[in-house]
Formats: sequence, C-alpha cells, structure tokens
Amino acid sequence: MSRVYRPKDLAEALQMRADHPEAAPLAGGTDLMVTRHSAPREAYLNLFNVEGLSGIEVIQGGAIRVGAATIHRQIACSPEIQRAAPILAEAARVIGGRQIQNRGTIGGNIANASPAGDTLPVLLALDAQIEVQSAARGARLIPIEGFFKGYKQLDLAADELITAVIVPDHHQDALYFRKVGTRAAVAISQVILAGRVKRVEGRVIEARVAFGSVAPTPIRAREVEAALIGHPVDPRAADALDVHPIDDIRGTAVYRRAVAHRVLRTWLRAL
Repeated sequence: MSRVYRPKDLAEALQMRADHPEAAPLAGGTDLMVTRHSAPREAYLNLFNVEGLSGIEVIQGGAIRVGAATIHRQIACSPEIQRAAPILAEAARVIGGRQIQNRGTIGGNIANASPAGDTLPVLLALDAQIEVQSAARGARLIPIEGFFKGYKQLDLAADELITAVIVPDHHQDALYFRKVGTRAAVAISQVILAGRVKRVEGRVIEARVAFGSVAPTPIRAREVEAALIGHPVDPRAADALDVHPIDDIRGTAVYRRAVAHRVLRTWLRAL
C-alpha cells in the first residue's frame, strides 16, 4: 500500500517534497493513476487541493500566471487566457474528454513530459516560463525550451515542485494551434503544431514554430523560423522543416512527417 502525503498549503508541500523525495507529486492523477499498477510508487504527494497552487491572474506587462494545479477546463474558459494566449485555451479544450479536463492540470501535463502533451508545443510557441520552487532555495523561472532535457527528463531537482506557468501577452501576434489525432476528440496526438508570428509592415520580425509528437520532446522548428524572419510570410518556408519522428502504434514516421509539413504549409498559406 502506497503512502499518501496531504499538505494543506504550498509551504507544507515544499517541505514534504524535501523530506520525502520518493513521493511522486500527484495533482489530477489522470496520467499517474493509469500507471499505478504497472509502475507502482512507494508514496504520493497529493497537490490537488493545495492552497496557492491553482488560479489564473494577470501580472506585470499583461502576462498571465497560471498555477500548476489549475485544471484544463479553467484554462479553456479563462477570458484572460482567451485574450493573451488563445491557443493555450484551444489546447486545453482538446485534452481528453470533459472528465479529464475537469481533473487534469497544466502542471501535470508539463511534469508528465510526454512528447504528445497537448499544451507543451503551445507553451514553446508562447515563450512561456516554468516557475519551480523548493523549500531550501525558493523560486526560479526556467524558459520552457530548456525545461525538457530529454524523453521524460526535466530540469527539476528532487526537492522542487512545478508551481506555475508564466505566459507572456501575445494578443497582437498571429497565433495558430492544430492537433492531428485518430479522432476529432479524446485522442492522443499524432502531430501537434503551435505557431506564432509577429509582423511589422508586412514582414516577419519574430516567429515561433513548435511541434509535438515528432521527437522525444516538444521541439521548435528553428529552420522554419529562420526562413520566415525578415520576409513577408511565404508558404514555401514549410519546405525547410526537418523533423525525424518515429514509427509507433499511433502512426508511422512517414505519415507524421507528411502531416507536419501539410499543417505547417496550411497555416502559412492562411497567413
């Protein structure tokens, strides 16, 4: 029988994390509980109702701070996120079904570190930062691009917890999100594209093109970004895309590569 630690507030949660590093952090449990029989944990640290870990607020510069235990349904319905980063709300609306959206959390989606995590390429495209905290060292902010070190590997110490996501205000940029799966809903992604373009006088001055489900971690397509910057948007920039997905139960590498090119070109044509 696994032990379960139940902190009441963030300070107690951080101390328990330091005292019991063997305890797996547990929020909504929509991923972790699926594996509790095949990969049982010695202990769990229940964070779902911890005071100070959930909620959405506007902070300096119009950025949005999303607590790690904020459920996907709150994100999907948030007017603040709809204004500043609507593609994050779009991604939250296609995670599982309504039951998953009412239980799963954004911090859990990040911590699970699946290449198919729906919010992860979106957060890459938005230049989000991950706030982590420990009882001993306090808080630090990590650009999300540096947070994923490899498949299921995070820049997170054994005594740290993910406490929030900071999303800059991008309401003036052109944003795009597309998830391709075997069904229109309740499906694990085969390819995810999240894009952001900022233009001045018709020319691209900033571009982010991020993919999920085509590599061991969510990735930026820097070669496409470089082809876009300094020019009017040209769909032929999609030809620069260089991804190397794998074959698995959800799709072949050939299929994923073709779909990635197609959805990218479709977005650039629309721009």
